[in-house]
Amino acid sequence: MNHSVGIVEVTGSANAIYVLDTMLKAAAVRFVSWETIFGIGRVTVFVQGDVAAVNAAVEAAKQNHMCSIFASYVIANPYKETRRFLDRSAKKNHIKL
Repeated sequence: MNHSVGIVEVTGSANAIYVLDTMLKAAAVRFVSWETIFGIGRVTVFVQGDVAAVNAAVEAAKQNHMCSIFASYVIANPYKETRRFLDRSAKKNHIKL
């Protein structure tokens, strides 16, 4: 598993797919998982890669003017519990890492 994680939160599944597509095209990152907050319609997308690639991907998503980004973060060296959360999320969503 790579050492950096990028997180971007948007409203709606369609926007999440668009943001994910933007990030994957912008840099050599890999889709990890997504989480939906039911009731308010927000979707959080997680990618991984080296720090420079994740930074580039998240910045590309932030430049996207098609949808509002509520939050975006880059975690350069996630703690092991953070990794476990991502692994559980990926497994729940049937995504193989």
